[in-house]
Amino acid sequence: MLVAFSITPLGVGEGVSEPVARAVKVVRDSGLPNRTDAMFTTIEGEWDEVMAVIKAAVDAVAEVAPRVSVVLKADLRPGVTDALHAKVEAVERHLAE
Repeated sequence: MLVAFSITPLGVGEGVSEPVARAVKVVRDSGLPNRTDAMFTTIEGEWDEVMAVIKAAVDAVAEVAPRVSVVLKADLRPGVTDALHAKVEAVERHLAE
């Protein structure tokens, strides 16, 4: 499965890059395939392992923020692997035509 998620620390002021970096570090340290952009982090793996990483990322932010907002979007497609790259590559092939 792929899960795109955004964790927003609330109550920490205008700058949130440090608390967000805590979440991204948890994801990167997980060893699961992932990608971070300006709005979301996407992670790929099995349901239980992906959700455990997201929970740990939320917990890391909650250590420094009194409130945490989470947005999730999931794509469950049994039998598919490397969707994190394959989906983008498929679009790029169409753009190259």
